[in-house]
Amino acid sequence: MLIKIIIALLLLYILVNLFRAGISMLRQQDSAIPMAQLLGKRVLYSAVALALIVLAIATGLITPNPRPY
Repeated sequence: MLIKIIIALLLLYILVNLFRAGISMLRQQDSAIPMAQLLGKRVLYSAVALALIVLAIATGLITPNPRPY
């Protein structure tokens, strides 16, 4: 259950960074955090979330839905 909470929090953080980058892009002025840095964080945490999901499936902490026949 803890792994699912961690993955959900990572996905929420990814969305927050995406919206912050969008706001930074729309303002078109020098802000405290550049848009490229926010998008870079989003890509980094997306890769971490994907690796965590694959690792959790491989170790059996979470199970994917069965394939339909």
